[in-house]
Amino acid sequence: MNIIDELEWREAINQQTDEEGLRELIGSKSVSLYCGVDPTGDSMHIGHLIPFMMLKRFQQAGHRPVILIGGATGTIGDPSGRQSERSLQTLEQVQDNVNALTAQLKKLFVTEGDNQVRMVNNYDWTHQINVIEFLRDYGKNFNLNTMLAKDVVASRLEDGISFTEFSYQILQSLDYLHLYKNEDVQLQIGGSDQWGNITSGLDLIRKKEGSEAKAYGLTIPLMLKADGTKFGKSAGGSIWLDPNKTTPFEFYQFWANTDDRDVVKYLKYFTFLSKEEIEALAQKVETEPHKREAQKALAEEMTRFVHGEDMLEQAKRITAALFSGDIRSLTADEIEQGFKEMPTFETEGEAKNIVDWLVDLGLEPSKRQAREDITKGAISMNGEKVTELEFIVSAEHAIGGKFIIIRKGKKNYSLVKLK
Repeated sequence: MNIIDELEWREAINQQTDEEGLRELIGSKSVSLYCGVDPTGDSMHIGHLIPFMMLKRFQQAGHRPVILIGGATGTIGDPSGRQSERSLQTLEQVQDNVNALTAQLKKLFVTEGDNQVRMVNNYDWTHQINVIEFLRDYGKNFNLNTMLAKDVVASRLEDGISFTEFSYQILQSLDYLHLYKNEDVQLQIGGSDQWGNITSGLDLIRKKEGSEAKAYGLTIPLMLKADGTKFGKSAGGSIWLDPNKTTPFEFYQFWANTDDRDVVKYLKYFTFLSKEEIEALAQKVETEPHKREAQKALAEEMTRFVHGEDMLEQAKRITAALFSGDIRSLTADEIEQGFKEMPTFETEGEAKNIVDWLVDLGLEPSKRQAREDITKGAISMNGEKVTELEFIVSAEHAIGGKFIIIRKGKKNYSLVKLK
């Protein structure tokens, strides 16, 4: 199957600059293509990941991916999708972000073999261009009226846009020209908001290299959830690829909690499961939605891809323990991940009667209520019910010497940290 046919089945193509020409090119040889990301932070989130999943598919089909980290464009700020100017970062902060994103992306792509990923930084070919060269050699090729008509610029004109952000499309066009000439790149892919920047790059290539230059652009659709809200957000904010910002357990749970209306679309976009496997899971959504097999497959595929097999197994272990109540099977690190968003209390860890301990921490409103809940078997500590009013809580009960998990009723968990 031609990679374009597969992308169409996955509903992953929004626009192409020349569908017939691109299909013919890709069908005839191995092609170099690129996708870029600006280092506006020290981690990507799953919204950034979407075009890179497409890049990965091209790599698996035998093509040669180039990843561009925008060390130069990141200092300027892409106006796409914004109604106000970005706050500029220091060059030192941008470089720290470049290093972090480079390491993150290298984990996701093959780095050996004929179609290994190549990592480039546009600062390397941009920082030596002086202002006169920039205006004469590149700015002269851009018509102001055409630039103003681009959606990304037109949407900002009412509130205003600085010359710095206005010039972003010139810098990105320069990137495509450089990669076309020096890395044999013939295709740029990006989100739907990058269409204007991509077409500007193609215009520059043809003006500089001739109208017959074979270069193409492809964008992916804007992804929204079935309820119309933006993809990639949770109640706690963005879902990051950095495990220190979003733990592997939280990452797994995000995908596992996908709406039935979205799960097949996400399986097509984000996983490398075959058409037959996805269609079988789609059937399960229709006939046995309560089993959530499609969501489990999605969560497993994505967690394995981003965090590896060990972190996937840890996320599944935490999930199983929380479902069964077998808290003692978890390590202190796993408890910290699984209970990160749950109510947290701190104690010195001195031995104390269970009734007094619950009240002093604020887990129970009164001693009378504490006694009643204990007697009824409504209080569990580390997965085991506490039914004796004379029970003594001590540091020995803390898992890993750090945490005690209290469950009140069936679902109300609290994390108690020992200072």
